[in-house]
Amino acid sequence: MSLPGMAPEYSVPVDLREVNDVPLTLVPDEAARRRLAGRFGISAIPAMEATVRLLREGDRVTVTGRLVANVIQACRVSAEDFPVHIDEPVHLRFVPPVGEIVLDEEIELTADACDEIEYEGTAFDLGEALAQTLALAIDPFAEGPNADSFRAEHGLTGETTTGPFAALAALKKQD
Repeated sequence: MSLPGMAPEYSVPVDLREVNDVPLTLVPDEAARRRLAGRFGISAIPAMEATVRLLREGDRVTVTGRLVANVIQACRVSAEDFPVHIDEPVHLRFVPPVGEIVLDEEIELTADACDEIEYEGTAFDLGEALAQTLALAIDPFAEGPNADSFRAEHGLTGETTTGPFAALAALKKQD
């Protein structure tokens, strides 16, 4: 999420009073995709498109659709860039503030409640919500197609000889 006072990397403000049932196709420009890639710590986002439908129910807006993107990210093993295709369903609900949260109060979340995003006033930022949807879809531990050959070439296969479990492995060998 963008820091308070800073403009989001991809912003599409939606005025609650202008919401209708017409499907929207949102495509961030190259500069926005470059800023998002920097924010997410990946090499690039060559393509990103969301096709969504907004349904207003009083002061709540439900957004459904799909987010499709092509990203370039580094393999967690070799650090080599590789392409990843993302195709994610979008199901968000923008709601007015629900009130103050009491820290010691137990809150039970349902699967339906986890996608609610609060907004104030008469507008919300659909672009930022889609950026967050993309961020959650990117696998931070993704391995590229050459990960196994990199492991073999650098002797990273087999039992671990260092780290917290190395001592346990040594004890096990003594038995």
